[in-house]
Amino acid sequence: MWPGGRAVRAVQQLTTGWRGRAGAGCVRRHLTASSRPPWRLLFFGSDHFAVESLKLLTSSRRSSEGIVESLEVVTLSGDVPVKRFAQQNQLPLHSWPPHTVDGRFDVGVVVSFGCLLPDTLINKFPYGILNVHPSLLPRWRGPAPVFHTILHGDKLTGVSIMQIRPDRFDVGPILNQQLHQVPEQCTADELGAQLATKGAQLLMDTLTTLSERMEHSVEQRNAGATFAPKIDLSMSWLVWEEQTCEQIDRLYRAIGSRIPLRTMWMGRTIKLLHCVGKCHISLSDPTRSPVPGSVSFQKETNTLAVCCKDGWVGFKTVLLKKSLTAADFYNGYLHHTPVQLFVSGGRGSEAHPMRKDSKLQCKNNHSLP
Repeated sequence: MWPGGRAVRAVQQLTTGWRGRAGAGCVRRHLTASSRPPWRLLFFGSDHFAVESLKLLTSSRRSSEGIVESLEVVTLSGDVPVKRFAQQNQLPLHSWPPHTVDGRFDVGVVVSFGCLLPDTLINKFPYGILNVHPSLLPRWRGPAPVFHTILHGDKLTGVSIMQIRPDRFDVGPILNQQLHQVPEQCTADELGAQLATKGAQLLMDTLTTLSERMEHSVEQRNAGATFAPKIDLSMSWLVWEEQTCEQIDRLYRAIGSRIPLRTMWMGRTIKLLHCVGKCHISLSDPTRSPVPGSVSFQKETNTLAVCCKDGWVGFKTVLLKKSLTAADFYNGYLHHTPVQLFVSGGRGSEAHPMRKDSKLQCKNNHSLP
């Protein structure tokens, strides 16, 4: 560890020069061989995913592990989880962008922060700034990797520790990665919690051997890169004639806890809650093929089954003026009208993300994982 500010500033000058010259390797090898934890850390974060990493860093600062010497926090305005945690644990807080960085920190850590970091800020950290990202980069670069992991039916994901590159998201060299099997029928919230824990542990492992990890970092390849755009309301509109049972089930598990799935009935928006996936039903007239959007109430299971592209998908609850069970909706509304058909609504076929090209696109902003 550097004994004082003068030595830190000297190393920063070396580092700044190293970033722009061909002789980078010599300076880098010197730095990585000469320094070890404990580190003076500045943490950038906002949401619950970020809190898990901040918890472990805080615990390390208070223990005898020797990984964290000091810890301060940069967060966004508003009552965000990282700010609440920092206040509860008496961690020094900085607003964005921070102004008192020079010579005070060794390493930066970014977890679900959402703001681009300029080169002028990154250069103030002798060991740069690390990022905890919940995917196996370069797959699912972007603001919502966990949602797209579920949405696209990935069986395997993981967490990556990478170094931040100035003014770009998720393209820096990889220092550490760990695989994670996606559990069957897992929701985005459940997977996010699992990856937050695993990412926090991987961050601590990386900080323990940071010099060696930097020495053997691996640049990302663009081959196989995919982009994970933010989730928005347009994704929630169901297109019965185009989506399969599996696609609707995955869409519900990806975004349903934040944005209810939607359809139209008699010119009104219906929100569909508590999706139970594919249903096996017996039609009263098996010779007639139901059209997509047809609704069948299953009294035995208290489920509304809706016909989609390749079968029937079930919902236990709908939201009209208020939350209604499938039985209440059928008895109070559907049973008394001749229209027992849900109609694809919203922006129609343009709304569904499974029909969009999922290859890497330009990223203009950043949000939750």
